[in-house]
Amino acid sequence: MPLPPGAPTDELVAGIERWVTADPFRDLVRAFGGRLPAGDPATLLGWLDEFSATHWDFRHGRERPEAREPSLDPTTARLVIDAARSLGMVTALPPPRRAYRHLLVLGGLAHACLQRTDYAAHLLDTGAVRATEVAVLGSFRPLTADERDVLAGLGLDACDTEVAALDAGVRRAFGVRRPEDETGRTDANPHCSWSVRTYRPEGGPVVRVLAAPSSDPGVRRAHTADTQHFWAQQVRLSPDDRVLMVTAPIYVPFQHCDAIRTLAVPYGCGIDTIGVDPDRTHPGLPEPVLTSGRYLQEIRSAIRSMRHLHAALPGARD
Repeated sequence: MPLPPGAPTDELVAGIERWVTADPFRDLVRAFGGRLPAGDPATLLGWLDEFSATHWDFRHGRERPEAREPSLDPTTARLVIDAARSLGMVTALPPPRRAYRHLLVLGGLAHACLQRTDYAAHLLDTGAVRATEVAVLGSFRPLTADERDVLAGLGLDACDTEVAALDAGVRRAFGVRRPEDETGRTDANPHCSWSVRTYRPEGGPVVRVLAAPSSDPGVRRAHTADTQHFWAQQVRLSPDDRVLMVTAPIYVPFQHCDAIRTLAVPYGCGIDTIGVDPDRTHPGLPEPVLTSGRYLQEIRSAIRSMRHLHAALPGARD
């Protein structure tokens, strides 16, 4: 149930409404004691934000690996997975088109940094996608001990931040060793630090690895929208540009909405967002365990991103 790739306001609003009023979504809300209210989209999204904060927020401001896993009965757990599948959060879909101006790879946990860079290289190497430029977006988020152990098991024991894991993934997947150019700023507050590394693989598009600063450095690290906005400042997007964004299927709805708000609304470009197909990456890369609690948490993330997107749409009708 994908959202439009960047369309007139009315189409985006209709896409959001379809997502949050679909029968699987209604069933899920009902299973946790709620009932979707009638009303305009802003009212509905506000209600869902509060409802999901009560029932589906297991992070409480912490990083994703620190979220607790809820205790759900088997029937409810199956309902969650079925709803997530219907909402486009389980199955990887192929790119909707062949040619793009930009291929964006979003960072994440250490295993995801390797898997997503590997998948991006696979799409280009096999000709599934053509792109003029590749950008890999992350931050200086410190890796957890578990993440460092994962990388060490793959011979990558010098990585201590998300962007270092992404950089290692680019070097492995694209067959490059050293950046052609490197710029950045190191600050006492790591949330203010940023960097850009540029690689030029032989016979392929330029690849840039970016670590973004936070838009609220006194409170938190850079989040997805920060990385997208930082990248957009480095390139000249136009309404004719098409952007393909690579993440994990579980994150497609929320990160697609962030990209529409951060990139498509101000620049007019088109955005397609796809999840990694693990069957198309190299064997041996670690696979995360995706539980019903993880899916509920990311359904909440999607609700919040849709609410932010709706508020940013010019001329959105309630």
